[in-house]
Amino acid sequence: MDRRTFITAAGTGAAALSLGAVSASSASAAQSAPSLAAAPAARSVRSAHTAQPVHALDTPLLLRWFRDTYHSIEAMTTDLGLATDKIDVSGSGGPVQSRQTSPTNIGCGLWSTVAAAGLGVISEATMHRRLERTVRTVEKLERHHGFWLNWYDAHDGSVLTEWPGTADPVRPFLSSVDNAWLITGLRIAADASPALRPRVARILATADWSYYYTPYDPADPVAGPGQLRGGFWPDTEEPTGHHYGALNTEPRMASYLGIADGSLPADHYWHLLRTMVPENEQEQHPQGSYVAMDGIRVWQGHYTHRGRKIVPSWGGSMFEALMVPLFVPEAEWSPQSWGLTHRRYVRSQIEHGMEEAEYGYWGFSPANIPEGGYQEYGVDAIGMQVDGYASNTDRTYTTDGAPLPPASAFTNGVVTPHASFLALPYAPGEAIANLRALDREFGAYHEGLGFRDSVNVRTGRVSDYMLALDQGMIAAALAQAIRPGLLQRPFRTGGFRSKVRPLLAKERFSI
Repeated sequence: MDRRTFITAAGTGAAALSLGAVSASSASAAQSAPSLAAAPAARSVRSAHTAQPVHALDTPLLLRWFRDTYHSIEAMTTDLGLATDKIDVSGSGGPVQSRQTSPTNIGCGLWSTVAAAGLGVISEATMHRRLERTVRTVEKLERHHGFWLNWYDAHDGSVLTEWPGTADPVRPFLSSVDNAWLITGLRIAADASPALRPRVARILATADWSYYYTPYDPADPVAGPGQLRGGFWPDTEEPTGHHYGALNTEPRMASYLGIADGSLPADHYWHLLRTMVPENEQEQHPQGSYVAMDGIRVWQGHYTHRGRKIVPSWGGSMFEALMVPLFVPEAEWSPQSWGLTHRRYVRSQIEHGMEEAEYGYWGFSPANIPEGGYQEYGVDAIGMQVDGYASNTDRTYTTDGAPLPPASAFTNGVVTPHASFLALPYAPGEAIANLRALDREFGAYHEGLGFRDSVNVRTGRVSDYMLALDQGMIAAALAQAIRPGLLQRPFRTGGFRSKVRPLLAKERFSI
């Protein structure tokens, strides 16, 4: 299963998400209830709850950070035009590419190249040449049901069946969330390079999101929750045992894409969970009420953290909440709901690092463990999962209603630079100051390549790796900060404008 999948197929969290659908249905039965072209949109009047612009004095710094970050992506990219999963920058001989790549990695490479041209880091001709090379390779990669498998050899395009370095078997898997990020990248590439539009259209013509979708069945909402599967193993057509039920998580990009292209019904959005319903075990007992949205009975729940009402993610990590709005302007289209919860989510991350754990730094999201390996990092209190993602490698959790552990309990805290970049629209001054401090105090910035993946702020150990996913988020966040709307045009037009935007305009949450 994908390393970024945050619900295990056999875990209690998956059962809880399914049970949420059951409880909502049972309660319902018991109670009735009533780019350049994008620039004009980017220049529209902004609500106080939407993005804050970065200060003009910071733009040269952000552009330098982008240029170096894009150099790291260039260093990851093979002759086939595929961004590898990561590079090792510990040696003196230059970055060493990994063997593997995933659909997400490839998507990151595509949108980063478009951003590089838009910011003047590469020429338009170079952008077109690089995008064409990647699309040509993507056309040849093995697919099933119109979607891409989770792991390929980035150097020859073959499907990985053994993990590089260990020879552990890899069972090919079709991930809904990873395919969403490749399709996001392809849409951005086609928008930026008109010559590619017919080819990308042909590629995407067979990528039907209903393959992952289990229609809502009011008679049996466990079996039919109206949600997307995590994925399928194509060798047996066996699905994962879980659906992606939480709304404020990264897989909602797949939901938006499917609603926009018509392969998913609009009411799928209302079957996703703001919190689990009160009867289900979760991180915090939610407050809220049932409301009718487009004829669907929705539990509009919220958590309260440090006096702020917030819609939690699954684990409490930054990328779950804030990767999607790099592309879909949720805060602009839904300022009193998505706009509010995004800003409060960032504030919760800042206060956890600075006040609760007293790290002196903040920003927690899945990343490379500085000492090696990979772990989900987050702020446990703002995720639904009981004992979700901790902010430290030693996994110090908090319990709702119990005294907060002392700061000394948060040993081996890990701060991830990409999390600060995701916070740029909501707390630009604090995000830039945090990143400057990580560079100044720990040497987390690798001159010419950008920020390394993570820092243990207790020991000072800095990761030896840069990950394509995390560098891709940094590139997209910097592009949005420097030139708002640069990567958003494909998600402001067509089905996103006519089908997704009206849903977000109706969204109220209970915060």
